[in-house]
Amino acid sequence: MSIGTITVLMFGGLIVLLLLGLPLAFATGLIGVAFTVGLFGLDGLQLVGSRIFTFMNEYVLVSVPMFILMASVLERSGVAKDLFGAMRVWAGRLPGGLAMQTMMAATLMGAMTGIIGGEIVLLGLVALPQMLRLGYDRRLAIGTICAGGSLGSMIPPSIVLVIYGLTVNVPVGDLFTAALLPGLMLSVSYMAYILVRCRLDPSLGPPAPEAEAGMSLLAKLRLLRSLALPLLVVLMVLGTIYLGIASVTEAAAMGVVGTLAAAAVRGELRWAVVRDAARQTLTTCGMLLWLSFGATAMIGVYNLAGGPAFVRDVITGLALPPLGLVLVMMAVLVVLGCIMDWVGICLLTMPIFVPIVTGLGYSPVWFGVLFCLNMQISYLSPPFGPAAFYLKGVAPPDISLAESFSSVWPFIALQVVVLVLVVVFPELALHLPRLAGSS
Repeated sequence: MSIGTITVLMFGGLIVLLLLGLPLAFATGLIGVAFTVGLFGLDGLQLVGSRIFTFMNEYVLVSVPMFILMASVLERSGVAKDLFGAMRVWAGRLPGGLAMQTMMAATLMGAMTGIIGGEIVLLGLVALPQMLRLGYDRRLAIGTICAGGSLGSMIPPSIVLVIYGLTVNVPVGDLFTAALLPGLMLSVSYMAYILVRCRLDPSLGPPAPEAEAGMSLLAKLRLLRSLALPLLVVLMVLGTIYLGIASVTEAAAMGVVGTLAAAAVRGELRWAVVRDAARQTLTTCGMLLWLSFGATAMIGVYNLAGGPAFVRDVITGLALPPLGLVLVMMAVLVVLGCIMDWVGICLLTMPIFVPIVTGLGYSPVWFGVLFCLNMQISYLSPPFGPAAFYLKGVAPPDISLAESFSSVWPFIALQVVVLVLVVVFPELALHLPRLAGSS
């Protein structure tokens, strides 16, 4: 059987199984085992087990449950809610001020969590009712929550970058450093869009009433004390990584310690909080592990069958310059992002795409940032953009999924702009890692 036929059968079968409703983890695992037995016999299953064990044996993988536990404790202890409250009072009489402060709070929460679900739920419970009460345009408010809440997967510490680094054997610390500037570019572009739109049409984001905006400077400064604990957590995680004090895994563990300490200071470190956070961590990690098992088995047998060489020949055979080939891969990721979870996309495509990228002379760290930016688009894009579904679970009943998806298009356009900028100007992602390497 030719590798072209194998490719069509494998990925065609995957699409069929997904359309039949089989979860991605089991669909990829079933195809991986079936093709392993069909191509290499029962003895080939030992290769599948060996590949899965090698992936699971990576030390940096321990950081994933640590980051998830940290986010779960932050969500339940009220630290993140205090962060939003401290940021909101500085909106003042500025049109769209509350939406911009929400985006700033989302950026800081992203630097504490690395995942998106808890952020969107929290902002949907706290910020969305406030914006709707002040008469904000519904689409602007919804788009702000979905786009801001998704920043956690772009701004370090990002679990997306951790899985990417493990998949293609790239230092996660370098990925964190490289993603910092593009992540902040996304955040600033969102806030600039909100400011310009509300300046042109103040009715889209009315300023806070005098009673709320007229808080004294001393009162505002007192509320800023709520920023101390979140910033301490950020410092314990990112500060120790960037200063070279701790590895990513050690910094994740320090983040858990800092989060538990912050909860204790607030008097929220109760057994129920720890129990529920541990349960959510176990559930999320279980999902990630099963996805990793299935995708690793499928891509492993495809690699043994000669898949990477086949895909490389197909892509490099296109009459396009190297940058055009990168754009083709970006287009594939955007399409897959509309129908598949980011974990599956990473584990299925990156082992094939990254060798092609490095063969073209590009940096795998740069490509990791591009992958993360693509996943930002996938979180918002219909029909399966998870951000809209997370928000739907806590939004008022009259806010439909259709309205949520129609609200995020301006933010998707901004994501595409930042993606293009990083493609055209790789130094936006590579400058900081080079500085860190030279220091």
